[in-house]
Amino acid sequence: MNITLSIDEKLVERAREILRATGKSLNQEIREHLAHIAGEDDAELERDLEFLRSTAGRGNSDGWKWNRDEIYEDRLKWPRK
Repeated sequence: MNITLSIDEKLVERAREILRATGKSLNQEIREHLAHIAGEDDAELERDLEFLRSTAGRGNSDGWKWNRDEIYEDRLKWPRK
């Protein structure tokens, strides 16, 4: 579906500049954000959780555990597969 948005040009250019550094397009970022809002990113979250489980090692976390918000924020920094 194509939609039209009214967004300040300077805001769009700043966002594109920041996203360019991450290798993402503005379109991709908006799609991912809408999927997150709609709850359709659960499959991706499960994949990321599996990644964390597989790379966790056998160290001592002293009882510390990931929570959903921390995982979502951290996964934005991970390279996409």
